[in-house]
Amino acid sequence: MIRLYHGSTVTVRKPSIRPGRPNADFGKGFYTTSSYEQAVRWAHIKQEREEALHAIVSVFEFDESLLESPDLNIRLFNGADESWLYFVTDCRKSRKHYFDLVQGPVANDKVFTTVNLFESGVLSAGAAILQLKAYKTYDQLSFHTSNVIKELKFIESIEV
Repeated sequence: MIRLYHGSTVTVRKPSIRPGRPNADFGKGFYTTSSYEQAVRWAHIKQEREEALHAIVSVFEFDESLLESPDLNIRLFNGADESWLYFVTDCRKSRKHYFDLVQGPVANDKVFTTVNLFESGVLSAGAAILQLKAYKTYDQLSFHTSNVIKELKFIESIEV
């Protein structure tokens, strides 16, 4: 089992893909990370954006052996490479995919800027990948179907 974290302004006991943004890195889904630090950062970003009273990290357990399940359609990215770059840009254009779960790097602030420069044609894919390799990235696991989201087991929530 691995611990996964979700940063928000509310406790999330029962994750859902419905509230997700369709143009997020990996499309509409429920996003988690194995980095508590990244979840705290995201909770504070959401708190500021929403002018909310609380920043909360919900903690889940997930059976990581499911990442190799033949019953699930899973896309794994080992880093910010060209296939990841094209996948993220397609998802940001609200192009749908049919994966149950996607795992790969988060396009955080610096990475986000590089991806935007690639999308606008300022950087080639090769130049964008060279820049991306210089940045520290966090991981994210996004859940896109009820088939896999039910595998997240709520542990606790922490106000941060």
